[in-house]
Amino acid sequence: MKKFHAVLSQMEKGIKGGQFSPGQKLPSVRNAAEFYGCSVSTILRAYGELERSHVIYSIPQSGYYMVDRTEEPAASGSSGEIDYASASPDLNVFPYLDFQHCLNKAIDRYKYHLFTYGDSLGLETLRHTLVSHLAEYQVFAKMERILITSGIQQALEILARMPFPNGRTEILVEQPSYDIYLRYLEAEGVTVSGIARSAAGMDLQELEERFRGGRIKFFYTMPRYHNPLGTSYSAEERRAIAGLAGKYDVYIIEDDYMADLGTERRFDPIYAYDQTAHVVYLKSFSKIIFPGLRLGAAVVPEPLLDTFRAYKGYTDTSLLSQAALEVYIKNGMYEHHRHKIKALYAERIHAMYEALRQHNTEDLIEVSAESSGMYMQFKVPGTVNLERLVKRLGERKIRVVSGNGFYLSGYRNREKFLRISISRARLDQIDEGVKAIVQEVKRGSGW
Repeated sequence: MKKFHAVLSQMEKGIKGGQFSPGQKLPSVRNAAEFYGCSVSTILRAYGELERSHVIYSIPQSGYYMVDRTEEPAASGSSGEIDYASASPDLNVFPYLDFQHCLNKAIDRYKYHLFTYGDSLGLETLRHTLVSHLAEYQVFAKMERILITSGIQQALEILARMPFPNGRTEILVEQPSYDIYLRYLEAEGVTVSGIARSAAGMDLQELEERFRGGRIKFFYTMPRYHNPLGTSYSAEERRAIAGLAGKYDVYIIEDDYMADLGTERRFDPIYAYDQTAHVVYLKSFSKIIFPGLRLGAAVVPEPLLDTFRAYKGYTDTSLLSQAALEVYIKNGMYEHHRHKIKALYAERIHAMYEALRQHNTEDLIEVSAESSGMYMQFKVPGTVNLERLVKRLGERKIRVVSGNGFYLSGYRNREKFLRISISRARLDQIDEGVKAIVQEVKRGSGW
């Protein structure tokens, strides 16, 4: 499997880099196997994948040829703008043709069943498929505890509204944290408080004190590739958080929305350390496919299951989208696309660190030693006016996001930073963009 993905990635990189022109014949299967140092079956599988993706086509008894593409999606940043602000995936790597194929297959397979109201818990065949899919992320659960939601946001809203067995009402959130959820909690008048999290992690002693206080209903956390920090908890921190949850009867809402984008060989979520059924595991499919899909999965522990079902209440996710996602996962397209996106984003993160080494020579911008996923935190000196910095960069056609919006309105102990996203920043733009940010930070700090 690993060899196949490596060979396919090399082929795609060569094609994207102009190694083959439209209509050109590709190397024979045997020659390609010798070139890539793999088996003939691996080449046949890779060529088959490219053909299915409409990148190449085959002629019996002749070979494989490049498709003559007459229309391509607009490149990110084609207007001259450098986008470090967008949280959406790169438009140029959306799997349009793949998912169109899956939609057609889903219609053929399920026919009129897709146009009924369906089950409020989600398409049963998709939930069955997710049992093995989630197991790859060290999340082991029976199908009955996996519920399909209209994106992760719906699951988060349900959890905020519903009562919990511990009888408590206060929600604890990391600071900084997911801005849209913070605004929702404040707008709904939910009792919410914050606990500091930095690139270095969290003070577990303070977390234990907050849990011990007996007011916390649940603790909302993004343990992996945090938004906006881009960092992850260590295995020791994840294990400790699970232990504290059981000890003090506090539930953990684990938002693992970036699970697909990591570079680690193994990452056990907090859920994997949970021995007392206190962790709700949430997984999004928006960052790996496209946001408009609006599908997420919630793995709900038994003590919360009936209440969660009652508050969810009705079918609110497209059965066609669910069926297409099932096909997408089962035929291996999801795994291939995940591999491609992961490699692409890792390359951009690496380029970001290289640009910082080149231009941030006075260390005016502080970054964590290691970030992954799609976000990075650029901490700036206290003398810098963040809003003015964002405006000046905008005038230079560089879009960035101020870190202020990732805090609760009344939270005082804030770090001053820019949230940098690499999802839509072209590789050839990264050095230029970082150089400009360093220049504007230097200007704003009085250097």
